[in-house]
This record gives sequence, C-alpha cells and structure tokens, in this order.
Amino acid sequence: MGILNVTPDSFSDGGKYTQFDYALEQAEQMIADGAIIIDIGGESTRPGAKAVSESDELARVIPVLKAIKQRFNIVVSIDTSKASVMSAAIDAGADMINDVRALQNDGCLAAIANSNIPVCLMHMQGIPKNMQNSPSYDDVINDIIVFFQQRIDTCISAGIARERLILDPGFGFGKTLEQNFYLLANLSKFNQLGLPLLAGLSRKSMIGNLLNREVEQRLAGSLATAIIAAQQGAHIIRVHDVQETVDALKVLKAVTDQQ
Repeated sequence: MGILNVTPDSFSDGGKYTQFDYALEQAEQMIADGAIIIDIGGESTRPGAKAVSESDELARVIPVLKAIKQRFNIVVSIDTSKASVMSAAIDAGADMINDVRALQNDGCLAAIANSNIPVCLMHMQGIPKNMQNSPSYDDVINDIIVFFQQRIDTCISAGIARERLILDPGFGFGKTLEQNFYLLANLSKFNQLGLPLLAGLSRKSMIGNLLNREVEQRLAGSLATAIIAAQQGAHIIRVHDVQETVDALKVLKAVTDQQ
C-alpha cells in the first residue's frame, strides 16, 4: 500500500503532493514501483495534528481519487474518519476505507454499512492532538485485542460483514517507543482474530527515536520493520518508499518459499 498524502502538514511528505498534478505523478510512480493499493489521505494524523474541515478534506481527496480511478487500474483506499468523506469517496469509486478512528465517529458505521467495500479499523488511544501524552495500558496486546473485538461486534451489528474488516494495531498512535516495538514483536498474536492485518510503520517516529534519524533518513529502519511485520503475518504493508519495500519483500518471499 503506497501512501499519498494530499495534506500540507503530514509528518513525512506533508505539502509535497498537495498539487493535483504532482499527486497524480506520485500515484503513477508508486504503481510503477509495485504498489497494489494507493492510500489517499486528506487530513494529517501525525502527533499534535489539528482537525481539518469536512469541505477542505473533500476538496483535497475527491478530485485526486477520481483522476486516479480514471487513469489507472489500481485499488484506491481513502484514509478518513469523516462519514461524509467516506460516502463521497465511495460514490467516486473508492475501493476501501482506512479509518484511524475505527468507525467510531458519527455516521461512519452507516456510511460503510451502505456500501460493500472493505474497511480498515485502526486502534488509537486518544486523538492525534493528544495521543502521545503518556499513553498507558494494562497489557498493550490484550487491550488492543479487546478493542478490536468490541469494534468487530459493533460493525457486525451495524450490518457490516466480518469478511469486509481489516485490522491495524496503530503503530505510533498512542503508544510509547517500547510499546510500539513490543507490538511489532508480537504482531502475530492479532492473527487469532482471523482477519487481515495492516501494518503502517514507514518513517514513523518509533524508527527515528530508536535510530536518532530524521524523517528522510529512516528508509533502512522502515524496510526492517516492513520485513518483520510481514514475517509476523501482516497482509498489507503501508509505506512511503514503495520500490524499496517491494524489493525487500520479494527477497523475503524468495527465502520463505524455500523453507
């Protein structure tokens, strides 16, 4: 899954692809590099990020979504937590919704229930504005599993088939450095829920803080986490550096195919 942030303030590439033509060029490059899914985001969810208005997010996301679907044969995901954006994106041809709030905001369950596309439910403690203010858990793995079980039950009750759900434990979203790496080391434990797993670790602060690297220097760390996540059973790896990650995962597959 290649990341396409059409925002002015995302932590890694914010502002870089806000112009329409540049966004299309980036999408085309990621597809050429081997992306199977393009994930378009119109609102930054970096730590401390401010909320974006519904009208601004729609104006950022929908034209790019329509243009990509018209030009390329590619699965397009929309990264949003607003029901109105979900509905508009589905009407415009989105193939998947990726929600950091796990459909907890008003109207989101209904928006997804009225469609037939997959949705990714992510765990986050708090909201982006405050999520890194001393996150605390009794047991980070078990607490997130309980959260997922509750959200799965809620989705099914709302008319969303279990088979449409994807789970993301939310690396960097309300977790300490130690908790993030504990999650990565134990990612396979989420397989007990019987649903596909999405892992988003690319260029995140857990890598920068561990290695003392700025955002543009985190490629090696990002590739290492992508390989570990795949070994732990992740089905979708969400990344900025598509070509390099595809190469790394091809090497991993060549090895595992021989085991």
